[in-house]
Amino acid sequence: MIGLALVAAIAGVGYLIVREPFGEAVRDVTLPLRHEDVIRQQAREKGLDPALIAAIIYEETRFRPRTSSAGAEGLMQIVPETAQFIADRSGGTQFELRDLGTPQINIQYGSFYLRYLLQQYAGDEDLAVAAYNGGETNLNDWIAAAGGLEAFDVGDDIPFPETREYVENVAERRDEYAKHYRKELGL
Repeated sequence: MIGLALVAAIAGVGYLIVREPFGEAVRDVTLPLRHEDVIRQQAREKGLDPALIAAIIYEETRFRPRTSSAGAEGLMQIVPETAQFIADRSGGTQFELRDLGTPQINIQYGSFYLRYLLQQYAGDEDLAVAAYNGGETNLNDWIAAAGGLEAFDVGDDIPFPETREYVENVAERRDEYAKHYRKELGL
């Protein structure tokens, strides 16, 4: 069972939660959590679910900061244009792009953006997560093409398979983080 979980984690196929005696060790590999102090802090400050922040970090980078081919930076994969938008809106006058490599700043900026998106979409978590991945402009276009917000269905009206899967995966991971990391996330 351990071998299968490690293979799944290495292959990026998903995760397995294995019960005792190796459950915690496997969980740490297959459903990692790092920087929980920063996640808790930002969740409190921004009025967010810490399990949602953790789930987005998991989906973006598996808690391994990197730079994407699109130029997105850090744990929460923030593109330079979005980072500048966040800096301007949040008063980040000293912001430099390289700051996104710092987990504290990256999670702070990603959480700010997530809060902003939740406000833009009247607290609808699926829409905010779809915009986080697919972009606000795309989401607004998809909503308009569906005939408006009331007619829009995340599962049917998002034409990007990656974004549809992202929304579903974030919701699943959020539930897993809430279940398996209650204490660490302050839930």
